[in-house]
Amino acid sequence: MRCEVLAIGTELLLGQIVDTNSAWIGEQLALYGIDNFEHRALGDNQTRIVAAIRDMLTRTDSLIVCGGLGPTQDDLTRDAIAEVMNVDLVRDDALAESIAAMFKVRLRDMPQNNLRQADIPAGGAAIPNPIGTAPGLRCEVDGKVIYAVPGVPYEMQKMITEQVLPDLLARSGETSVITSRALKTWGTSESALAEMVAHRLDALEAVGNPTIAFLARGIEGLVVRVTAKGRDAADADAIVAAEESELRVILGDLVFGIDDQTMEYAVLDRLRTRGWTLGVAESLTGGLISSRIVNVPGASDVFRGSVVSYATDVKRDVLDVAAPSVVSEDAAREMAEGVRRLLQCDVAIAATGVAGPTEQDGVAVGTVCFAIALPGVAVETVTTRMPGDRDRIRQFATISVMNLLRLRLDGIAAQPWR
Repeated sequence: MRCEVLAIGTELLLGQIVDTNSAWIGEQLALYGIDNFEHRALGDNQTRIVAAIRDMLTRTDSLIVCGGLGPTQDDLTRDAIAEVMNVDLVRDDALAESIAAMFKVRLRDMPQNNLRQADIPAGGAAIPNPIGTAPGLRCEVDGKVIYAVPGVPYEMQKMITEQVLPDLLARSGETSVITSRALKTWGTSESALAEMVAHRLDALEAVGNPTIAFLARGIEGLVVRVTAKGRDAADADAIVAAEESELRVILGDLVFGIDDQTMEYAVLDRLRTRGWTLGVAESLTGGLISSRIVNVPGASDVFRGSVVSYATDVKRDVLDVAAPSVVSEDAAREMAEGVRRLLQCDVAIAATGVAGPTEQDGVAVGTVCFAIALPGVAVETVTTRMPGDRDRIRQFATISVMNLLRLRLDGIAAQPWR
């Protein structure tokens, strides 16, 4: 089974939006064993969209068109598909009522142009969208199928996962099951990670099942993904579990979670087990650490709060930082001590540094100082250097200070960034 991806939107061509949707769709197709050889991006022009769909259908069994399903006049995907099928658009009254009901639930009046989203190419079918107003489309063309999905990422992902992929697999006649497990790691580089598991890659290359892939996901960590195909779910899961065991022996404490588990989830889980509370003092991260923590459901039973002491006078007046340089291990230590005293928490972490774009008081861009305050022991401080631009330095500092806390809670004396 082969499936290609066509992204629609002039904003993609102008660089106003990065096309992460096509990358995500391609990843899912690969995960499910569906061949995918081409991604295209086009602007909002019906003639060119029609020509691209016709051309791509000459070489593929199925096509996913992403975007262009909105209510405005430049949303042309449904019109283009109808032209390819040589049919008219037909108003689906039940769909129109569903869209109107969604606006009513949100206590908003529905603009009349939203009814365009209830127009379906004759002979096609709507794909439900329970979290948005733009339904998708599934349309047959000469024994091949076109799926149209919204450009809004979370709407697209739900539709692809729950509707498109199962339909594709049913059409392919594939009876085997593909499953995967993502090992989330932090503490080393992607290239070093690949070197560590190189012998496993060589061993698996000979058999072809399972496979290992590396994904750099910034603040989410470095992912080692194991994918396996089996006769059924139990068979595939057993293959993945066996390889996961091999990798955990190799990677050791670099692994902080699996699949959707985040670093902050791992930290909160360990603190909760001990009955300890957490406070945060942040400078260069500007609230990013706290924001990540509160994204974890149930964080309130562990997380006391934070002080975003971005300005020097806030560090001194609120946290009693007396160190001459506010980018130093002494400053980080005093920030951790200050927030623990202020919030009456058991554990405190602190981060201060230089995110750039220029050095500060002679301190190089990317320099970050962390502090970890645990019950019954002296406050520990670490200075390290983070790579990348301002945003990546902030992201890496966030996951790194929490990784340092994770390691200390596990009794491991490793650096947050090797």
